[in-house]
Amino acid sequence: MSRRDNRDARCKDCALHLSLCICAYMPSITTASRLCLVMHRDEAHKPTNTGSLAARCLVGSEVLIHGARGERVQAPWLSGDSPDIVGDLLLYPCDEAEPLSPCHLETGPVRLVVPDGTWRQASKMAKRIPWMKDLPRVSLPPGAETSYRLRSEPKEGGLATMEAISRAFAVLEGPEVEAELDEIFRRMIDRTLYSRGQLSRDEVYGGVPDGVQRHKPTL
Repeated sequence: MSRRDNRDARCKDCALHLSLCICAYMPSITTASRLCLVMHRDEAHKPTNTGSLAARCLVGSEVLIHGARGERVQAPWLSGDSPDIVGDLLLYPCDEAEPLSPCHLETGPVRLVVPDGTWRQASKMAKRIPWMKDLPRVSLPPGAETSYRLRSEPKEGGLATMEAISRAFAVLEGPEVEAELDEIFRRMIDRTLYSRGQLSRDEVYGGVPDGVQRHKPTL
């Protein structure tokens, strides 16, 4: 059985091996604007998924699964449980996308809709889900290259979903939110690389628990 398939040895919340669980470090960040993560079903059980980690950290986030058989992803505002939200934006870089800026908050907090999947999957979701198709598009301001090292990134300038969310909420909510998200993201990346034998104990941000040995997730 591969490490990826060994779900019994993984935390059901953060998806890391139980011995390397980061849930104790998970921040609970209350923001005026909200996150709506539209996750492709192929991402739902991947331990390297980062969008769900961001959603856990941001209080009031919505996670919708796209592609489940027999189910359609419903527009989140139909639930009517976010009366303070005044607008919805789709984080999706394209020719018609406006750079995300504090100007988007002039009338109040927004819901940021973020497709979560491969670039091809995200592109299809943005075009095929009726309520997403009509949302105003926004893109991120220029920033540093990705620090995500768990998967290859085929698109130049591409970011992990959590990195994109972190940078977007820096614009919407301030750098403090970005810093908290980036810290837990770094812990997740380094502990995963350690479990693969790609980092030594001394190289892991924040360290690893005493007695834990890589490739032995039950210790």
